Amino acid sequence: MSAIDYGNWSQQLRYRLIEILALWEGRVSAPQIATAFGIGRDQAQKVLRHYREEVASGNLSYDASLKAFAPAPAFTPRVTRGTLDEYLHLLGSHESLDTPFAGLGLEMASAEAIPMPSRAVSPAVVRSLTRAIRDHQRLEVVYASFNHPDGEERILVPHSLVLAAGRWHARAYCEKHRAFRDFVLTRFCRLPEPAGDRLDDTHGAAHDHDWQTMVTVHLIPDRRLSAPERRMLEMDFGMQHGELTLHCRGPLVRYALRQLGVNPYHVEADPRAQQLEIANRHALQQWIDW
Repeated sequence: MSAIDYGNWSQQLRYRLIEILALWEGRVSAPQIATAFGIGRDQAQKVLRHYREEVASGNLSYDASLKAFAPAPAFTPRVTRGTLDEYLHLLGSHESLDTPFAGLGLEMASAEAIPMPSRAVSPAVVRSLTRAIRDHQRLEVVYASFNHPDGEERILVPHSLVLAAGRWHARAYCEKHRAFRDFVLTRFCRLPEPAGDRLDDTHGAAHDHDWQTMVTVHLIPDRRLSAPERRMLEMDFGMQHGELTLHCRGPLVRYALRQLGVNPYHVEADPRAQQLEIANRHALQQWIDW
């Protein structure tokens, strides 16, 4: 991807929005572009037309049933990387589609990042999920787990997508278990298929009581460390008054702890390896049952 080949910065953001919506939601329309950037509908239509004709010819085709443009079978990202994290930025803010400085050609100091394994998520799977979430639909899926590594058929009613501990999940009601659970997107063995409207309104997000419960996590430096070492960790983690406070949904507590390297059921013998401990462990007990 060359981020500087397609007009000025404002135009690039608009083209990126078009690609991300098309790839991950399966549709993009002029009203969406107009709303996201505060421009008129006629101008938004011009942006879409220029993208289709000049930037990425053949990437989009009009779908009359959606009253929007959908990704063509040979869709190829031209102004984005085509990765799911870009969609995450979009969900957070329409105008934050990528790092703000990407493509500016700045002279940067020498820097290095640790290469991490890529957890490739199928755009087609994400489109099926986002469509089901939007339309309150059930999905028939084949999902792999440690109990069924070759996959098992299930009916899910998804209501949210979650990026947690480096993996994408769908939060969904599982009809087999009659409960809300998390499902890793890379474990869907085939494209989810529509299975009709959800059977009960209680299968929606409003009735996922764990999901609706906001939990506060208090973390402090390991008390076995010396006072200077604890102060150092307070600076490392941006603590206030010696404590790091996180607010997240109940089911996401365990993922937050994992991301910070905190295992509630294992204490490192060396406090320098442990670094953090949970200050309100008792209050979190129901959320850290791994």
